Amino acid sequence: MSITATAISPAFGSFSFSRSTKGGPRFRMAVRSNVVPVAPILTKLQRDCATPLPVLRHVADAMTADMRAGLAVDGGSDLKMILSYVDSLPTGNERGLFYALDLGGTNFRVLRVQLGGKEERVQATEFEQVSIPQELMFGTSEELFDFIASGLEIFAQKEGGKFHLPHGRQREIGFTFSFPVKQTSIDSGILIKWTKGFAVSGTAGRDVVACLNEAMERRGLDMRVSALVNDAVGTLAGARYWDDDVMVAVILGTGTNACYVERMDAIPKLQGSKSPSGRTIINTEWGAFSKGLPLTKFDRDMDAASINPGEQIFEKTISGMYLGEIVRRVLVNMVEDGALFGKSVPDKLSTPFLLRTPNICAMQQDNSEDLQDVGSILYDLAGVESNFNARKVVVEVCDTIVRRGGRLAGAGIVGILQKMEEDSKGIIFGKRTVVAMDGGLYENYSQCRRYLQEAVTELLGTEISKNVVIEHTKDGSGIGAALLASANSKYDHDY
Repeated sequence: MSITATAISPAFGSFSFSRSTKGGPRFRMAVRSNVVPVAPILTKLQRDCATPLPVLRHVADAMTADMRAGLAVDGGSDLKMILSYVDSLPTGNERGLFYALDLGGTNFRVLRVQLGGKEERVQATEFEQVSIPQELMFGTSEELFDFIASGLEIFAQKEGGKFHLPHGRQREIGFTFSFPVKQTSIDSGILIKWTKGFAVSGTAGRDVVACLNEAMERRGLDMRVSALVNDAVGTLAGARYWDDDVMVAVILGTGTNACYVERMDAIPKLQGSKSPSGRTIINTEWGAFSKGLPLTKFDRDMDAASINPGEQIFEKTISGMYLGEIVRRVLVNMVEDGALFGKSVPDKLSTPFLLRTPNICAMQQDNSEDLQDVGSILYDLAGVESNFNARKVVVEVCDTIVRRGGRLAGAGIVGILQKMEEDSKGIIFGKRTVVAMDGGLYENYSQCRRYLQEAVTELLGTEISKNVVIEHTKDGSGIGAALLASANSKYDHDY
């Protein structure tokens, strides 16, 4: 749903609602004569968040330039352009039993997969998810990794049925670790710092693979990590297993990142290093990008109040962690300066991160005549009593912030593709090229998906954009990590 700022009446009657006995809101009219000048605030927001083609082109070009600068020298740009040490991509020939462990938030996931080569591909797969107790997020490194190793042990003990490990082989794991790491080889990486609410002592500056291997040894668990990847790299590998045209992977969920297949001779900072395939996957860490973004005072205030001010600006503009908070800050301003919900200012609306991205998604997807879902969400979360016109404004604010985020993500994708096209002289745009997408924001927010695709089409033009396929790859990073464990197995391949 979309309205223009000029369509907002400067004065209108107010609906309030009470809860019915069936749990749904019951609306009643309460006439108010107060003027509610929210239109100028909305107009300015829309103007400040606008992403016309010249803005998108500037962002895409800046992304391309930052990629080149980050590949030239470490610290050369906002983008870290981290070498993944993945130089052989899945082919479909992989066979055997492999495990994956995914640690990237308040849960960790363990998975096993039996691979049957080109003919049978994935013969069987099983996974379990384990919640990490809050105290371990603030405990010691040994406590956290012992807990993870315990979960792995319990999961491995249930192995059977269609899963077969050849006699005498150690179980091998692909470890998806979605925290900032300085990777030093395919199976080692130094933790730079914990993020996402973790503050585990004794891990920063240590090899996270060694931490996990040691914990497994303490439990007598006969397993080893053969590949360390982040979720974007895992997603690319998992998607590539099914489709040889996959060249880029993007995570658009609570956080965001992107990686892509790069030629080794296009990475000056490697100073002549080679891989057997001549290619590798580069982890851009694009959340740190910041150039040319259309930012508002609400973005700047949110950034200033964050735990990492001045950092991860692209992530704070496009990812699910922050979209709801930006909307909340806009609504607080409209309440205080424009009396959006009448004369009272709801105290709860001042709670940081009260509005989450699933809330704004649900409000934007409300197709009822009176926007009843919008009213219910505002009432349930913040105790806000809203009339129909106020709800229309709320939906428009959600749309403005999500449209900007989706279109900027699309511009970022084009920036990556542009860089690859310039170096390959026509190989990217001249044939089918697939961008694998994963993450809850992309999967569940249809408007965000549409805005992202629209931006890509506008930037590339109708004809070229037909060759660029943006495809959802659900939970690809787990299978991808297991595939990379296979590709980097210490055992000889039997294919």
